[in-house]
Parts: sequence; C-alpha cells; structure tokens
Amino acid sequence: MSLWKRISSHVDCEQRMAAYYEEKGLLELRLCLAPWIEDRIMSEQITPNTTDQLERVALKFNEDLQQKLLSTRTASDQALKFRVVELCALIQRISAVELYTHLRSGLQKELQLVTEKSVAATAGQSMPLNPYNMNNTPMVTGYMDPSELLAVSNSCNPPVVQGIGPIHNVQNPGIASPALGMVTPKVELYEVQHQIMQALNDFGNCANALKLLVQNYGYMLNSTSSPNAEAAYRSLIDEKAAIVLTMRRSFMYYESLHEMVIHELKNWRHQQAQAGNGAPFNEGSLDDIQRCFEMLETFIAHMLAAVKELMRVRLVTEEPELTHLLEQVQNAQKNLVCSAFIVDKQPPQVMKTNTRFAASVRWLIGSQLGIHNNPPTVECIIMSEIQSQRFVTRNTQMDNSSLSGQSSGEIQNASSTMEYQQNNHVFSASFRNMQLKKIKRAEKKGTESVMDEKFALFFYTTTTVNDFQIRVWTLSLPVVVIVHGNQEPQSWATITWDNAFAEIVRDPFMITDRVTWAQLSVALNIKFGSCTGRSLTIDNLDFLYEKLQREERSEYITWNQFCKEPMPDRSFTFWEWFFAIMKLTKDHMLGMWKAGCIMGFINKAKAQDDLLRSVYGIGTFLLRFSDSELGGVTIAYVNENGLVTMLAPWTARDFQVLNLADRIRDLDVLCWLHPSDRNASPVKRDVAFGEFYSKRQEPEPLVLDPVTGYVKSTLHVHVCSNGDNGSTSGTPHHAQESMQLGNGDFGMADFDTITNFENF
Repeated sequence: MSLWKRISSHVDCEQRMAAYYEEKGLLELRLCLAPWIEDRIMSEQITPNTTDQLERVALKFNEDLQQKLLSTRTASDQALKFRVVELCALIQRISAVELYTHLRSGLQKELQLVTEKSVAATAGQSMPLNPYNMNNTPMVTGYMDPSELLAVSNSCNPPVVQGIGPIHNVQNPGIASPALGMVTPKVELYEVQHQIMQALNDFGNCANALKLLVQNYGYMLNSTSSPNAEAAYRSLIDEKAAIVLTMRRSFMYYESLHEMVIHELKNWRHQQAQAGNGAPFNEGSLDDIQRCFEMLETFIAHMLAAVKELMRVRLVTEEPELTHLLEQVQNAQKNLVCSAFIVDKQPPQVMKTNTRFAASVRWLIGSQLGIHNNPPTVECIIMSEIQSQRFVTRNTQMDNSSLSGQSSGEIQNASSTMEYQQNNHVFSASFRNMQLKKIKRAEKKGTESVMDEKFALFFYTTTTVNDFQIRVWTLSLPVVVIVHGNQEPQSWATITWDNAFAEIVRDPFMITDRVTWAQLSVALNIKFGSCTGRSLTIDNLDFLYEKLQREERSEYITWNQFCKEPMPDRSFTFWEWFFAIMKLTKDHMLGMWKAGCIMGFINKAKAQDDLLRSVYGIGTFLLRFSDSELGGVTIAYVNENGLVTMLAPWTARDFQVLNLADRIRDLDVLCWLHPSDRNASPVKRDVAFGEFYSKRQEPEPLVLDPVTGYVKSTLHVHVCSNGDNGSTSGTPHHAQESMQLGNGDFGMADFDTITNFENF
C-alpha cells in the first residue's frame, strides 16, 4: 500500500496534507504520481546537505519528473493527457529546488502522521499502519489469478539503492549516515515478531466470537419456531457483521505486518548484493526473517480457516463482501509462500564455463505448511536478460514442459531435492556441483561485448498447498559468463556496477548509465577495501575522482567513463587500471598495503612535492601506483642531490622473481618511508618493511653442488646510473636486478627481455 493511500484512509490526515500541497499548487501532482514520487524520493541514497548539492539533486529530480510526465502523455485517456499538460506547465512555473523541497518535506510530514497513527493503533484506537522506511521502496510482489491455480514468487533482484539517500562512511563502508532532516522510523525484527504475536493473540478473541456465533447458529437451526426467532436472527446477522468487520481489520493488520517483513527481506537482499562487491553481510539475520514468515503463515492460516468457517454460517443468500475477503486471504497466503522462496547462497557472478560452482535456495516457511514431508525437487536453468524480463513481467507463462527450452545454456547437476533440517528449521536445496557446459549468447549491438551480457540462474519448483498447485521461482543476482581468464576484469566491471547501482525493483537487468561520484566512491571503496583489507582514504578517492574526469568536469560519472572509454593519453580504461592495481596489491603487496607502507594513489607531481617538503630530505621515499602501466607500482625518492628520482614501475611479473620488500631492502638509496598518513612522521625503511623481508642467507664460497651440478645464486636490485643527477621531471630511472654467485657478482640483463625466464 502506498504512503498516500495510508494517508487518505484517514480523513483528518488527508485534509491536512491536501492543504499543505495546495499551498504550492502541487496537490494534483501528488495525487497523479503518488507511487512514483514516493519511490523516487524514498529510494535516494545521498541526502543533500549543502546548497549546491540540494540544487543538483533538485534539478535531477525535476528532469526525471518531466520525463515521467511526458511518458504519461502517451496514454489514451484524453482527460489524463489534459491533466499532464497542466502539470508540465505547473512545474515550469516553480523552481526546481522549491518543488523538490516541498514534496520531500511533505513526505516527511506524511511519515510522521503514519507513525502517529501506528502508535495510536497499538494503543487499541485503530489498526496499526506500517512505518514507512524512507530508504526502501515497496517490494512488488505478485501472484497469478487464483483460477489458474498458479502463483509465482517475486523475482526482483536484491534491493540496491539508487539515487540520493544516506551517505556511506568512506572509511567504514558498512556504516551509513542517517538522512539529515528526514524521519526514518525503523522497525526491528524482534518488534515485528512481537506485533505478529500480539495480532495472533488478538485474533483469538475473534475466533472465540466466531465459535459462539457458530454455536448460536446451530441452536437457531435446531430450535422450533418461537416468538423471539426474528430477534435472534437479527442478532446473529449483527454478530456476523461485527466478526466480518473484525476480520477485515485483522487482514489489513496482516498486510501491514507482511509489508514490514518484506521490507526486511529487501534489506537483506540489498546487503547480499552489496556483499557481491565485498561489503559486510550478516547472513544470519535471515533466520530472524524466516521466523517472521513462519508466524505470518500461522496468522494467515488461522484467518483462512476462520473465514471458511464464517461462510458456513449462511444467514443471507449472497455475501459478496465475505467472498471477496476469502479471495484476498487465499491470495495473501499464496503470495506469502511465494515471496519466501529466495536464493540464499548466490552463484559466482563471474562464471567461467566448464568450472564447478555452487548455489542454494531456501524456502522461508520452514515446516509450517507440511511441504517438508514431501519435499519438492528444485530445477535450475540459466536465462538471458531478455528471457528474465519476460518472466518478471509475466509475458511468458511458467510451464515446466517448456522451461527446458527457455534455457540459454546447458548446466550439469541442475536439480536438487529440498531438505529440512530439524535443528535449525532451514528448508533448502543445495546445488553443490553445478557446471555450465554451454552458453547461448544474444546478438551484440554496437560496442557491446560478451562481458557486458548478463544472465541469471532461474530456480523453480512446484508443490501443493491447501489443494492448490503452487509453482514458485526466483532469480539469482546477475552473472556474466566468460570462457577465458582475460575476460574477467571487464566482467567484474559489469557486476560491480550492477551490484552497487541497480534499483530495488526493476526489469532484469536494467541499470542506470550514470551515477554521482559520491555513489561511485562508496562502491570503489567497498570493492578495494574488501579485496585488500584496507579502505581508501579521502586523498585516495580524490585522486580517483580526478582520474575519471574529462574535459567537461561533472559530478556524474558515466558507465563509459568507468570502463569503456580509455583514460586521456592512455590505451586502457579507468576500470582496467583500477582492477590491475587491486589484483597486484592483493597478490603481491597485501601485507604492506594493510600496514600503510604504500601510499599508492598519488600522482607524480604531488609525490614529488610531498617528498621535497619532507624534513628528512635525502633518502625519503614513497610507493605509488603507476599511471602509465597496468598493475605497476613505482618508487619515488629524494636522491643525493636533493632531487626526486622516479624508478620504472614493477609489475606482478617482477614480483614473481623477487618480492617488493626485498627489492626495497636492496636499494641503499632508500632510507625513510614517507608516511601515507599526512599527520604521521617518516619511518625508517627497515622498521616499516622489516617484517616483510624474506630470510636471506649470507653469500657462500663458489661451490658446485655435486648432485645438481649447479652453483647457488641470489638476486639483488640496484639503481642503474647513467650520469644524471636526478629526475625532477618524472623521467623514470631503472632499478636493475643482478645475480650474485658466491663471493662474485656480475650484471644481468633486464628479466623483462628474457622470454623464457621460467626455463632458467
């Protein structure tokens, strides 16, 4: 139920809010686009807390609003077209900031009223209303017509918040700052469970009244005619009407509680998607959500039995209101059962063919309906984006016989029987040994590549509940299918962008092509921090922001800037550069990065300036990621002439020969590590890197091993000198390896020129 519908269900609230919107002439707009306005503003991820930011957010909202109105003009309803024209004219007459702030403040007022009504309801004055979470839009749930005996679960992707809302803490990606100036009542799961239990207890009073009604109805049928028969008959009608009213209120209460639980499940799915990028994730909260589902199932089952019992008390010929209530309760039960079918263990989102992987689905109804006594078998196929869209939008009927033909590939071991674990009440199906053997790809358009193409695993099964056949299905998070390891970086760009910026409810797998830097910085920080164990600093993020900018600077970063267009004066994209650094750090410099020994994200000019300002002078050095070479790290240091020298970058191939810490140990020109924290002081080289040095034996006399016939050797690094006094222009100097044999040593060619080094 939309927020405005809740407001309009109370005359006093509706009149109060109507007067508020009419102050700016916005009442018609609020009524015409109620769900859209709520979804658009309540799903915002960054709260505007400065004048400039507010103006940007308001302008974007105004732009989206106009597009929404223009799309509505295509409707065949002439009256609606006329209203849209008037609304378009209205928003042209009012400033974007004034329009946005008035609507946003209005939603805040509506939330306060809803909360007040909910509190009053708890006190017994009326049925409770669900406090609407500003950072979550209603999950779309659905079921097919009861006559078709078919229900399908909501298959929306996990909620990934899109737009402007709470700002995630840069240093702690798992923490979100509350939206400033917005009331965001949060209902904890234990509170929901308490409310459901209270509702069940209250419904017991209704059940007692129903029992008494049935008893009196039986007396009336068995009694002989009496002078009080007419009065008794009227009394029964009044009693039944009162029970129907109570049941309708109970059902409204159930819907409110169900919506709360669905919000929590959406939050869990949101966290699951963010976990795909490396964000912290509390999987265990799913057990609490399941407990809510189980209690709701008990509630709706009691209600269904009560409605059926009430229908047996036939006092009049037609009872359309009661018949409608029965349909609502039946559909609500189906909807509950279907919405509880989810993917709890996601498959790998970058999926390589002919590689084993695992996944699992879980039904959050436990043993409530007895399905576990005859557990169904869950099947899995892989679907393309277009096929997924067809099922979500219901354009394609779900037919087991035709589903195999809908698959976009061939998966081995793609079926699993559900199992119920008595100790923890988990009812799930595990796919432990799946393997994608073949994939069918769609025809590519323009610059599209296979790494941009999204698929999803489609899990489905069929069971019987209360003599109704129910077919449930759910989709995994989107996956990208690759056949070679070199496709992995771009594939992760697709997945990272989707996990971070997908809307809560969408047609699979539609995604925005631009986001604000504030949003992208959160995603990059989460990704890099989870991969390397240390979050990015404000300075790091400022450097990345500059990397993403073009001639026309903008707060918005497009998908093309992120991973399609080469960076200025480079042959690679931002994501290729960022991903290569992330991989290099994880594979070869993890401990040093976590210890803060590597400054990393700093440009040459700033590195030179920082070093020249250092009070320790000669021998002060820092490590930075290369701008010009993918997956490269370089050392900048102050040489004996007081100038800055830049060493040519080292890559993963170099570190396979000799690790970074040992290379630093070999360079006597490096004495003091310039701190990555601007408030800290330089640290002696061996203090900073000593724990990362490998154990190195003292040189031994030149001795031939009688067994192998070889002489032992060690590698050392030194800076090649060509007579220059230093490099202040950023020209790199080469640090060259040499091999030492016993007590003698000789220069050795650059290993990068040796094509078969591994054979030496």
